[in-house]
Amino acid sequence: MKSFRRYKTLSKFSPHNKEDFIDLHDLFEHAPCGYLTLAPNGLIVNVNHTFCTWSGYEKDDVLGKKLRDLLNVVGRIFYETHFAPLLRMQGYFDEVALDLITPDESRLAVLANASERRDSDGNLEYTRVTLFRATERRRYERQLVDARENAEALKLELENGLDHERQTAELREKFIAVLGHDLRNPLAAINSGARMLMRREKDEEKLSFLHLIQTSSLRMAGIIENVLDFARGRLGGGMSINIEYGKSLTLMLDQVVSEIRTTYPDRIIETEYHSELIVDADHSRIAQMFSNLLGNAVSHGRADSPIQVSAKIADNDFVLAITNDGDPIPPAELSKLFEPFHCSESSSKKGGLGLGLYISTHIAQAHNGKLVADSQSGKTTLTFSMPVHKDRLTPQ
Repeated sequence: MKSFRRYKTLSKFSPHNKEDFIDLHDLFEHAPCGYLTLAPNGLIVNVNHTFCTWSGYEKDDVLGKKLRDLLNVVGRIFYETHFAPLLRMQGYFDEVALDLITPDESRLAVLANASERRDSDGNLEYTRVTLFRATERRRYERQLVDARENAEALKLELENGLDHERQTAELREKFIAVLGHDLRNPLAAINSGARMLMRREKDEEKLSFLHLIQTSSLRMAGIIENVLDFARGRLGGGMSINIEYGKSLTLMLDQVVSEIRTTYPDRIIETEYHSELIVDADHSRIAQMFSNLLGNAVSHGRADSPIQVSAKIADNDFVLAITNDGDPIPPAELSKLFEPFHCSESSSKKGGLGLGLYISTHIAQAHNGKLVADSQSGKTTLTFSMPVHKDRLTPQ
């Protein structure tokens, strides 16, 4: 292997020695992630010290093997049937959950990213693979499994008159959480495959089928996220938020609107932003809530009428309103709109679990905000409001 060059850089940590060196070899060996290089035949030809430290392998024990040789049986099957074909088809894959088997037969949970390097003629030169430890993710999975086992043990003690129906409901929630988590990887593979085929396909009829596959997979991904959030809330995990300070929400709002327009190209969405919208908030959670609210308006609003989105800052509060035309919601049903698994007769025909608005209310509450609904005179408006300043926010 060719030696790494050394580059000079200004070091703020050495006030008496303004010139310092960064050794790229050291950066490779001690990067905060495992790094492997695969030859065109799939054999590992280079691996860094970080991976060896995490896994317990000596470098010579890894070189000459294939990545699949380091996986457990289930991981080998899934890698060969899903992610190796995906890598060959699109040249990369991202955030794949794998379990490596260490020399002492224990498991090392990782998230893998991979990308190919090809020459000007399209020939594969090598494949780069980065591995990130996923212990927290696996800990959450184990907590779900442990909670399920504990609930099953408690079930055996229900002969003394405990509420059997409540215990059954808890088991159901744990089951759907585990199921939703395990559906993520194959769903990501389906979506990536459809996207790559759409880039190559020219036939309009086939493109329409591929668009249907991609739209359905994205909708399923949203349902899975809602199910996992619901299960975490029911199992005591709560709605976690990570506040970003001094950042505008405008770009995020435009991105969500663009995604909905792409999925529903026949629907008209009108936007009106009244200010720069600098808000201290968890932007990914706000995007999740906005997507749920906008998707709800698309599903239940009249197809021939535009959906109106308004965002502004008023009286130190951020206010986001989504309005659609359609039949007014009866007062009795309006009071249950934000309850979990609530579906009106009309919405049940459109599919969905009825969790989107329920999750949205918890996102609003996590930001010390509120989500309210108003439906009258042929218009339905969902309005989210929250304080703008960080000293009025308490991270959950």
